[in-house]
Amino acid sequence: MSCMVMMRSALRFLRSVPVACQRSMSQSSLAGKVAIVTASTDGIGLAAAQALGKRGAHVVVSSRRQANVDKAVALLQSQSIKVIGTTCNVGKGEDREKLVQTTLDQCGGIDILVSNAAVNPFFGNIMDSTEDVWDKILAVNVKAAFLLTKLVMPHMVKRGGGNVIFVSSVAGYQPMQGLGPYSVSKTALLGLTRALAPELAHSNIRVNCVAPGVIKTRFSSALWQNEDVEDELKKQLCIKRVGEPEEIGGVIAFLCSEEASYITGETVTVTGGMSCRL
Repeated sequence: MSCMVMMRSALRFLRSVPVACQRSMSQSSLAGKVAIVTASTDGIGLAAAQALGKRGAHVVVSSRRQANVDKAVALLQSQSIKVIGTTCNVGKGEDREKLVQTTLDQCGGIDILVSNAAVNPFFGNIMDSTEDVWDKILAVNVKAAFLLTKLVMPHMVKRGGGNVIFVSSVAGYQPMQGLGPYSVSKTALLGLTRALAPELAHSNIRVNCVAPGVIKTRFSSALWQNEDVEDELKKQLCIKRVGEPEEIGGVIAFLCSEEASYITGETVTVTGGMSCRL
């Protein structure tokens, strides 16, 4: 068969597959999966929940305030996403256990954990930071991420494997002025990803990390709402704009999909081209 004949045959086949069918296949790539996303009622967490839900996952959203949970659940339901929600302060052991148990009770299992929750109670010279500041930042941003992974791991094993995604930051590579302790906690997540990946690979659980740059969220509003600061920031970027939460959500969903089945122990930087290295 000549190359021309083969190409014509391939084109006829592609034309015979309805576009709607092609779209539904891509959108159902996580059908039957259950995904926990922490701090998921706005910003990157909500975008991750949307991206996973639109690909067919049953999503569990959470944050510390019930009103925020209710609002996020209503939004996702309006987009035909299967979703439940519960309050959770990831810094509290009893809340972490409640989050996992609620997911098991209402969804029947756990396949995906997106650890997005983080705090930053301090801004200023790192030498002015206190022991209490360090305790809180490391407890929520690092320790809770590990302990949640430890909680969900046996349930992922029961399902034949799973995915863990930690949300770090470009600050984990290049500490941001005034955010020293927070930046260090985000660097720790890069190391946690590398430490967990080989151990959990034996259970068919992949562990990866996403390091966003400056994204248009409430958390980073001080950077992009000030035009002078934003203009200075754009000088460091190849793509001359601030990122959108959906651009992080899509990367997270990709890392949880079969398309990323040979990726583990990696951190994907999503920074618009900002230079990142340790």
